[in-house]
Amino acid sequence: MYIVCALYHFTRFSDPAALKPALLELALEKGVTGSLLLAREGINGTIAGSRDGIDAVLAHVRALPGCADLEWKESTAKDAPFPRMKVKLKKEIVTMGQPDVDPLAKVGHYVDPQDWNDLIRSDDVAVIDTRNDYEVAIGTFEGAVDPETDTFRDFPAWWEANKERFHNKRIAMFCTGGIRCEKSTNYLMSQGVEDVYHLKGGILKYLEEVPQEDSSWEGECFVFDGRVSVGHGLAEGPHVLCHACRRPILPEDLKRPEYEDGVTCHLCIDEKTEADKARFRERQKQIELAKKRGETHMGGSRGV
Repeated sequence: MYIVCALYHFTRFSDPAALKPALLELALEKGVTGSLLLAREGINGTIAGSRDGIDAVLAHVRALPGCADLEWKESTAKDAPFPRMKVKLKKEIVTMGQPDVDPLAKVGHYVDPQDWNDLIRSDDVAVIDTRNDYEVAIGTFEGAVDPETDTFRDFPAWWEANKERFHNKRIAMFCTGGIRCEKSTNYLMSQGVEDVYHLKGGILKYLEEVPQEDSSWEGECFVFDGRVSVGHGLAEGPHVLCHACRRPILPEDLKRPEYEDGVTCHLCIDEKTEADKARFRERQKQIELAKKRGETHMGGSRGV
């Protein structure tokens, strides 16, 4: 059994590149896999490993400048969720493309999972899902607005085009773990929206703490690791990943005529050119050859 740890923390790193070597070395030494992003605005990512390995990496992260009060969310996976460990340097730990957005300055009102249902069922509250369209497609809160964005970077433009719909409404926002709401609530406040709320700990914390019989969540929650989705109690969901388009699909979708392993699924078959499909077939061939040799082909990664 693997411990899966999702974390993020906004802080000021004057030199993120200087933090990378020791963090990566420790993770490799402890057999921890996953992906961590470092930027001047902080750290973000998901890692997996043994209890000892996760504890060691968390202790290291908490010792980084401004990270003493780091919070994280844990779940489990029966299979290794990631094939390797990556520590990447980025301009943003979650890309919104708004240079004036600063979650360290101010964010919306945090709402604990136990209080979320009462808030989102209020008549004067508009509930907005800040995740990408393929995430929303497999699960969301009842009555939530889906912006149908391809990436988080698209959210500001969507808000500008749709803000009149939410006149005189309180805004409640949510995402997988909370990081996108840190930025989106700060953005809305900078746009003059006064009553902005977001789910503390994100969907993952809600699914962990709120019993299914009391839940307003419908479907599964997409996660950026080999489990693909989780449900109530953070139990692994039924979804698998199309390795061509990286969207979640169900096991029965593998039997559809549009599905070709690593090449297309029913969601992306019309999006791919014949050249794309030929390239994907060659990649899939190399993945299968690597499996026969007992190796992991990097093109077969299911993580972020």
